[in-house]
Amino acid sequence: MNDVLKTLMDHRSYRKYSPRPVEPEKLQLMIRAAQAAPSWVNGQQVTIIAVTNKERKQQLSVLSGNQKHVADAPVFLVFCLDFYRAKLAGELEGQPFEAARDVDALLVGATDAGIALAYSTAAAESLGLGIIPIGGIRRNTAEVIELLQLPEYVFPVAGLCVGYPDEELPKKPRLPLEAVYHEERYHPDLKGHIVEYNTAFREYLGTVGLTERDWSATVAHFYALNPQYGDSGRTLPQQGFTCDNLKD
Repeated sequence: MNDVLKTLMDHRSYRKYSPRPVEPEKLQLMIRAAQAAPSWVNGQQVTIIAVTNKERKQQLSVLSGNQKHVADAPVFLVFCLDFYRAKLAGELEGQPFEAARDVDALLVGATDAGIALAYSTAAAESLGLGIIPIGGIRRNTAEVIELLQLPEYVFPVAGLCVGYPDEELPKKPRLPLEAVYHEERYHPDLKGHIVEYNTAFREYLGTVGLTERDWSATVAHFYALNPQYGDSGRTLPQQGFTCDNLKD
């Protein structure tokens, strides 16, 4: 196994960070790694905003659901899907920008942002840094958009805490390979794999001092109580993503 694979497979999500600052050169390498990631039509539909100001991190911590590690991490990155540059490209070429009327733009932008986040994560971990992605950035997107002064056609997709870990964590087990990898077609008979994983997940929770609970119970509870996560349904149209050309 080479060093790249070792880094990827040794991932941990950290919530406690040392006060040691992240070196600017390491942060720049993370951003350059994200820029090296592939993107749809080479449109590079991603913007990354680094937040180090304590007051602004505290505000983002609250907006993300009172997640203390957002405020405590030396750096908090906000990954945004970004079609604002595409709009500017259209203006330079005398072309209209119509993509935001199509829901596919959201899929493209969110995918590009996710790939960029993955590349940044791998770069950070290869440099000895710890991270944890923050989906809670979408809880109160109206306030995040205002705080970060995001222009039209830009939308916050995920956050990323970055810093030097101040805790030791065991590796969290993952679903059996057979539950996520299929050949030729999707094989829906997965309940047995989920039951198998529940055992490993409960054991992991016990090792980190958390209440033991099945993975299936955790996921089912979350999606039962969160039919709509955050305010994106209202703020996406405000940012220009109308998706009004959907066909019946």
